[in-house]
Amino acid sequence: MSSSTRGDRVGLYLQDKHSIRENMEIAKYAEEQGFDEIWQAESRLARDGITPLAAYAAVTDDIKLGTGVINNWTRNTALIAQTASTLEELAGPDRIELGIGAWWEPIASKVGVDRRKPLLAMRETVEALQRLLDMENVTYDGEFVHLDDVELDVVHGDTGPRTVDVYVGATGFKMLELTGEYADGAVMNYLVSPEYNEKAMDALETGAERAGRDIEDIDRPQLVVCSMDHDEQKALDNARELITQYLGQQPHIMKASGVSQDLIDEVGDAIGGWPADKEDIKKGMDLVPDEVVRKLTASGTPEQCREKVRHYVETGAHSPILYPLGDDVELMIDEMADGYM
Repeated sequence: MSSSTRGDRVGLYLQDKHSIRENMEIAKYAEEQGFDEIWQAESRLARDGITPLAAYAAVTDDIKLGTGVINNWTRNTALIAQTASTLEELAGPDRIELGIGAWWEPIASKVGVDRRKPLLAMRETVEALQRLLDMENVTYDGEFVHLDDVELDVVHGDTGPRTVDVYVGATGFKMLELTGEYADGAVMNYLVSPEYNEKAMDALETGAERAGRDIEDIDRPQLVVCSMDHDEQKALDNARELITQYLGQQPHIMKASGVSQDLIDEVGDAIGGWPADKEDIKKGMDLVPDEVVRKLTASGTPEQCREKVRHYVETGAHSPILYPLGDDVELMIDEMADGYM
């Protein structure tokens, strides 16, 4: 479990807007400015979530590094544990945060993955992972995870239990309940509203109580889109494109956050599903009002962004993991490193 679970942490979420080399410099700068965590996306088929973390580990010293998130379908459980152990060997102890998610449609079916019984599949993955990372010899006969006399083989360094926490990237309330039962933490999603957070906390607490756990023992970093600019309208417009993509391509996230089904359907029809081309996304953007952008993101001037981030923390997030959409990433890092509480 992370050493601090109060709302005084702040992290950075990196995707694919910049090259990996540029992200390495951003990671170094974030650590220098006092950021606590860096999480790397593995979205679409643009960039995997592991290779960049290894690059960041090589150029930083102490900042925590998380997968936000890899999926539990395309890598077997032993390979996920092996990968996390390797990252720990490179980065050092107490730095790796392993976020696992259930993936999404239509990308899963397009590459031949049948995401049946996602709740059971995730439970089996996490249970087996935790045992492997504790350096146990594991035999596990589940419906999705099958291990026969398997254990990690650490050749260099400490051969004791790995210091890797296992997080579930959960959006749906049933998955959040199960996360509250068995995971070290929940990577709470982005493009949701603080009002969604209140419902998510109820689900996590239900699961925690079922397992005799305390809700405060479940770490809760949250991805937060942060589009910051001294020009408020420019900041809102920068966030609108991402929201449009998610309205059309991951409607379950939008629906969970209370966006109207009519808007979800209109944008989905405009952009035509996944993958969408830039012209279709532009058509969809015209349908997304400023009100929705403000609802789902921390967008606007530095003070407006800080105020919205505080709202996410007040409704359950232990650590906002900020996804910078503005052109000036250093501006966002500088402003948020100075504190949001």
